[in-house]
Amino acid sequence: MFTIYFCGSIRGGRQDADLYQRIIKKLKKYGKVLTEFVGSDELMGELDATLDNDEVKIHNNDIGWLSTSSAVVAEVTQPSLGVGYELGRAVAMDKKVLCLYRPQPDKLLSAMIRGANNDKNFLCRDYEENPSLILFSRTFSKLSLESTPKPLRK
Repeated sequence: MFTIYFCGSIRGGRQDADLYQRIIKKLKKYGKVLTEFVGSDELMGELDATLDNDEVKIHNNDIGWLSTSSAVVAEVTQPSLGVGYELGRAVAMDKKVLCLYRPQPDKLLSAMIRGANNDKNFLCRDYEENPSLILFSRTFSKLSLESTPKPLRK
């Protein structure tokens, strides 16, 4: 089964939670979204309670999902240390990555993220308020996300 690890700002700011929820809904047309809680404060609260709000458990749980995912989709408009960390780990795991950024007059996307774009397995795409299914379809086709994920390098 094709699985997607979606990441967006959680502790860095939740102002885009509703947007994350809309993105996740669209991503579900392409496969199972392992981190649906990112778009729902209610689901996030339930998961935190299950993991006893233990930061080590949360980290290990998320890395487990990341390692089993077919691809990573990150909404990177709201800066987040956690999302940056997840993206770095995804690259180290040789995952296919799509970063979504909404250009804003007073903000620039981190050069570390924008500069990682290679139009092969790490893509950064600017979009307006709600990314279209066409954006996902074209991007997923470009990344060949339907293929089997590559094994971890030893």
